[in-house]
Amino acid sequence: MRRTARLLAGTALAVAATAPAHAAHAVTATDPAAPLTAAPADRLEVRPATVAPGGEVTVSTAACGSPGAATGDAGAVGAATFPLAPDTGEGQASGRFRVPPSAQPGTYEIVARCAEGDRQVAGDLVVALSAAHGQVQPRGSVKTGVGGGLGPDPVQTTAGVAALAVAAAGGTWLLHRRARGDGI
Repeated sequence: MRRTARLLAGTALAVAATAPAHAAHAVTATDPAAPLTAAPADRLEVRPATVAPGGEVTVSTAACGSPGAATGDAGAVGAATFPLAPDTGEGQASGRFRVPPSAQPGTYEIVARCAEGDRQVAGDLVVALSAAHGQVQPRGSVKTGVGGGLGPDPVQTTAGVAALAVAAAGGTWLLHRRARGDGI
């Protein structure tokens, strides 16, 4: 009985491994040209959050209230200070700076200091060798050199899974007959 259970478990795992996994993981990148939404009052919104060296970054905050002016500091990434001007939103201030082409990959803190008062907010910027513009979905079959048993075609994948299911059913039937002593 254990042997049958092991065979069925192994077959189930084989079928599950060959079935196509089309899980949709929609990850969208923030478009720097998109209109800014209201940033939380306690932090600095950095868009895009991941940028390649030489890329432009937009920051915004609602921390400064009205009139909303602030000074941004991107010195951690190698850029200079930059102004944040009042935006169309209530108490929103936004500004832009360019990441130097010589910036090294890593996570950097960008700071904005309000023009009135001594309030300060910060946000993180990730510098990567290439900017993340959304998740790229793999296409085609893996080129392993072993051959494509099922291939990228859904019809072939279904046929392969069906063949495995028939083989599992036949193996189970033979093991059941053997266990009963009917002979094969």
